[in-house]
Amino acid sequence: MIAPVYLDYNATTPLLSEALESMLPYFQKHFGNPASPHLWGKEALDAVEKARAQIASLFHTSPQEWIFTSGATEALNLALQGLTQAYEGTGKNHLLIAATEHKAVLDPAQALSKRGWIVEILPVTASGIIEPDTLRTALRPTTLLVAIMLANNETGVTQPIQELGALTRQAGVFFLCDTTQAAGKLSFSLDELPVDLAVLSAHKFYGPKGVGALYMRRKQPRVSLKPLLLGGGHEKGLRSGTLPVPLIVGMATALHRVYEKLSSFSSQMTYLKTKLWEGIQSLYPLARLNAKDAPCLPNTLSVTFPGLKASDILARAPLLAAATGAACSSARPEPSHVLLAMGLTPAEAQATLRFSLGLPTTETDIDNALLHLSQAIQQLTPTLKAP
Repeated sequence: MIAPVYLDYNATTPLLSEALESMLPYFQKHFGNPASPHLWGKEALDAVEKARAQIASLFHTSPQEWIFTSGATEALNLALQGLTQAYEGTGKNHLLIAATEHKAVLDPAQALSKRGWIVEILPVTASGIIEPDTLRTALRPTTLLVAIMLANNETGVTQPIQELGALTRQAGVFFLCDTTQAAGKLSFSLDELPVDLAVLSAHKFYGPKGVGALYMRRKQPRVSLKPLLLGGGHEKGLRSGTLPVPLIVGMATALHRVYEKLSSFSSQMTYLKTKLWEGIQSLYPLARLNAKDAPCLPNTLSVTFPGLKASDILARAPLLAAATGAACSSARPEPSHVLLAMGLTPAEAQATLRFSLGLPTTETDIDNALLHLSQAIQQLTPTLKAP
């Protein structure tokens, strides 16, 4: 039997052993509430602030610019809803949202449109890129916010954030950049990128599930948010609730360890991704690589199998973990909005698989993944000659 292969690391990653070890003392020995004034509370608070400083240093930012949340979805909602509440009634009522954003951005934006905000969707090229001229044309004197992610979760496409952010700076518009998939895969400085808000989710970079963070630039023009959660005034009044100390510590440890390995990780992923794509081409010559001309994450491969359904391929390869769309939207039968925005037909979108590699991925995994795919494709296309 062919060994199982996990190639869905953009959905979630395993917890690093170093991250687990760093978390354990804060479940029992140092269990205090960081909001408590006594010794136990101080121990917990020290751990939280140390983690905050570690995360801030990795992105060349100030610790005061980070707010801990339950994950990227909450952070994105706080950014979008908190910003619009803070600036409601100022005349800035226009939001620009990239068509390929995660649903954690698109769904809150849609909710805001029902409350009177003017939400405009920015189209992308066939490669999934927001062109600077597209953004320049769409900006208005009433634009409050532009939301464009750094790296797409489905295709791996990375956006020209420097150029796009320069336009928002010139226009005096806030820039929300979802860095959920980029963190731990790309080296970037939030101090140098012209963005005002960014988010993290620990389980995307080998940290624990249930914790994330929101970055808020403190330099002028300073971001102002209204909190979504009330009840205690934690996190500078922006996110009430007892902080999950073990999770925060594990997130900082995982991120630090991943960035220590980033150079070797990137080169290994690029090599393995190329090997996987070449193998898929041999198995199914009709296969098409999406966003092939765009800069992409080193670990992500979006492949369309014309004439087949992605769900049928996975059904016949039960020991291969890949994705037919974003994990957060997998319960919805609709074709991927990301692929549709890039010009794929619904049939093409439903014929597309995303393969995302991770730190544990080996060359043997790629070989086995190709064997799983070969068996599945042969069952679906018995007249196709095996390579």
